[in-house]
Amino acid sequence: MTVPHRLAGILAANPFFAEMGPEVIEAIAGLCKTRSLFRQEVLFQKGDPGSALYAVRRGQIRIGTGTGDGRAVTLNILGPGDVFGEIALLDGHPRTAEAVALEATDLFVVNRHDFLGLLAHDAALAARIIGFLCLRLRWMSERMEEATLLPLDARLARRLIMLSQDYGAEIHVTQQELAAFVGAARESVNRTLQSWQRSGIIDLGRSRVTVKIAQRLVALGERPQL
Repeated sequence: MTVPHRLAGILAANPFFAEMGPEVIEAIAGLCKTRSLFRQEVLFQKGDPGSALYAVRRGQIRIGTGTGDGRAVTLNILGPGDVFGEIALLDGHPRTAEAVALEATDLFVVNRHDFLGLLAHDAALAARIIGFLCLRLRWMSERMEEATLLPLDARLARRLIMLSQDYGAEIHVTQQELAAFVGAARESVNRTLQSWQRSGIIDLGRSRVTVKIAQRLVALGERPQL
């Protein structure tokens, strides 16, 4: 299978691109190049020019940023089939976060110059882009609400459920990565995970969390009633 056809398969399974139709997907995939990253290799840093759209073929990418007091915050962890870099691709402004490979990773790449050339000739595609950006803003608003209103156990439960939905019940992630993901100290995350292990909700291993009772985590992650 050729590189464009592989990317077309990823885009067709992505909620954002799926409704654009096979002709548009094939046109975007036809612009594709590839790139490989080593474990812990930086794809781009916060402030770098936004020059490309990426899709993960193999591996994992951590999207994160830093706070004024020096803490690292993980915004998302992306795996095979995930697409990222859309906003900077469109506006050309500097990246608002960093992207680092958590393991050896292969990416599909669509450069901004090529993509905008396609966009200029397709009004329907431009409309879909606007709709996607609205969804992304809603997602970011929800993440900010979680960080300010929800307690640690609820934030952590939500993240484990999201990761298990993407990668299965056995999640390969360190406690330090989880702590950055929910904006908390590693010691606090460890105490919560140990409590959940004693309750039989999860099982802990070396750089691994196995979800045993997903329904309990879902309940823990529900928004508190005010």
